[in-house]
Amino acid sequence: MSRPVPTIREGIDIEDQWVVLVREGISIAFYMRQPHEVMASAVWQALERYRLAISPRQPGWYVDSSGDWQPLDSEGDAVMRKRLLATSALVELIERPDSVTGIAFNYQGRSSAVVGFEEEEQERTCAVEFRLPIEFLEERGPEWIRSLAIDLGRELPWNSGHAGLSLEVGSWPRTLTPRLREVTRRHPGFDLNRAGELALSLGTKLRPPAWLTFLGPPVLNELGGAEALRSRLHSPSTQVEALSPERALVSLGPVPEAGDLESGDTLPAYRELARVLEPWLYAHQGEWGFFTEAEVRQWERRFL
Repeated sequence: MSRPVPTIREGIDIEDQWVVLVREGISIAFYMRQPHEVMASAVWQALERYRLAISPRQPGWYVDSSGDWQPLDSEGDAVMRKRLLATSALVELIERPDSVTGIAFNYQGRSSAVVGFEEEEQERTCAVEFRLPIEFLEERGPEWIRSLAIDLGRELPWNSGHAGLSLEVGSWPRTLTPRLREVTRRHPGFDLNRAGELALSLGTKLRPPAWLTFLGPPVLNELGGAEALRSRLHSPSTQVEALSPERALVSLGPVPEAGDLESGDTLPAYRELARVLEPWLYAHQGEWGFFTEAEVRQWERRFL
């Protein structure tokens, strides 16, 4: 039996208005070791699918070139389209600029013209993330989310990706760190995704397992393909689906799980997949937010 997703809401009171800094939600993310100009049109089409799917809710603001929030009206939409279809793109959209709500889009596009993109040691990549509010899990159902994740990645040349429970952090003041540390240590099913840092260093490595884990080249080939991977996973809740000869989707149960180490819910299916994927798992160098490098390493290896 799946447990209810724990409510994780932290914020501050500003002028008698409660501003949410972090909340639980769903993240759908893909990582592509291709230059932005190769897939700019596909990313734009995926964004359009996302906006259509989440209607009537919509991103209402975007970050301009100066780092300020601007309304995503018809003029702003034209700016975003032009930026996303340009040589390189950094695009951030959100429903509200003053409080996280679960509706957000983040794209870190890297051009082949950027110095170091083709150098393997740099491991630059393009990262795209679509966020959904946790309410969608009950209102629209996990199968709707799963289908949306597959659809969003359908035209993208991803090497890896994931979808599942995640903490959306709008702002990370130092005072928020103890709470984030507590949640990530107790509930291993919550991801803490920061696309900007990952775009600089992930390459073709893998994030820790999520409810849905997308595997493509080169890792799936090195695993021997979808059938070989399926033979190494024995949890009754795990399913491996071949999406193409070079890409597969691993589903860890019918719904995303947060887990709870205090009550002994260690997410064994996630741990089994992590052991299989361990040689390809990403190891972040340095701090992340206000987590020390040691804390980041412990969190990344939470299923091992």
